[in-house]
Amino acid sequence: MKSAPQPSPISSFRRCRNALTTTWSLVALACVTGCQSIPGTPTGFGEIFGRPDESVDAADEPPARENLISQVSHTTESDIEATAADKTTWETTQDQATSVMNFVTGREQVDHSKAKDLYQQGDAEFRRASGMDRQEAQDAFLGAAKLFKRAAEAAPGTAIEQDAMMMRGESLFFADRLPDAVDVYQTLQKDFPRNRHNDRVAARLFSISRYWIDVERATEDDWFTLDLFDRTKPRLDADGNAVRVLDQIRYDDPTGRLADDATMAAAAEYIRQGKFEMADEFLTDLRESFPDSEHLFLAHLMGIRCKLEVYAGPHYSALLLDEADKLVKQTRTRFPDKMRDQKYADMVARAAAEIDYLKAEKLFKRAQYRDKQKYFGAAAGYYQRILDNYPDTPFAETARERLQAVNDQPVRPAKRLSWLQNLFPDRGNNKPPLEPTYETILR
Repeated sequence: MKSAPQPSPISSFRRCRNALTTTWSLVALACVTGCQSIPGTPTGFGEIFGRPDESVDAADEPPARENLISQVSHTTESDIEATAADKTTWETTQDQATSVMNFVTGREQVDHSKAKDLYQQGDAEFRRASGMDRQEAQDAFLGAAKLFKRAAEAAPGTAIEQDAMMMRGESLFFADRLPDAVDVYQTLQKDFPRNRHNDRVAARLFSISRYWIDVERATEDDWFTLDLFDRTKPRLDADGNAVRVLDQIRYDDPTGRLADDATMAAAAEYIRQGKFEMADEFLTDLRESFPDSEHLFLAHLMGIRCKLEVYAGPHYSALLLDEADKLVKQTRTRFPDKMRDQKYADMVARAAAEIDYLKAEKLFKRAQYRDKQKYFGAAAGYYQRILDNYPDTPFAETARERLQAVNDQPVRPAKRLSWLQNLFPDRGNNKPPLEPTYETILR
């Protein structure tokens, strides 16, 4: 009697794989719930952004509400079904896997119709909170932020997600959850670099960073500033986080309206903290990247001061002094109208005199070092450079006296134990012997 054929390992693997696929598909279908389309156009930003905001002009207000969700608001159920029919097996499997992961992690399932519904609910809650008192409105704004978060999760990669993320950041902003609002704004800029809210996001981030800097300035003399219950600023290093936000504004939108303002604000904050080297980097970037900025003249003045502060002394390189001297000349050439103001002219003149003093000091230190070693020729060269280039510095008179004293001295000191060197000449400097000739052989 023949035994029943045993299944091959490959067929067993295929059956197990098909069973697992069917199981995951059933779980995914159980997780996904359908919603009917919501009639009408979703509520937008038209009235919401009428709130006063000094950072953005009225001419830059967002478009009318009927054009806000252009990519999704006119999508019908038949369009969604036609799109789903055109999906490949791999795309369908990915959608099922995404549904399962959303179910496990507690995220909203992908559903464009539900996303519009959630967005409208969040918009209504936001408007209701706008009419409340400041203390009462915080909870309502937080509720609106949650609805906008769910709306963004339900429509990934669409205009609804961009608008929902923007409104979620606005809700957190008005709820005084500023660090959380910064995270949402920066995520929006990262995921959608060319979104239509760039200017307003930059304005919000700029105002938040300025607020953190102002708070740090007001409390810099306090010996204890940690407040675990203050949600308006980071618990630690608020001014450092503010500078990082300003730097991110430049990175996200380098050609934006506030890019040069953020650069100058970050440089000013670093100067306040005494970090002149970091401030010099920002000021250099401002001069090179924003030649039409209204802060260009101030960037030149502050750049001169930063380079002089970073200069380490006469025993180090004079490269920073040369750069500062170059900036002084550029300032006088590029801003003749500013130089007519006696205040700025005196400021630049004092900086130029300080640069000359430091350069003369460096030459004088070198001359003294050669003078002590009795290399009078080299010392005389340094003294002469001081007299030629910096005759108005305090080192000029001493250089003139020493120059007269070393003129009659030998250029360099006599070598010690020269007789010993003659006994053992350096073979490396000797010429190779000539090849023997007929006459030398006869001798």
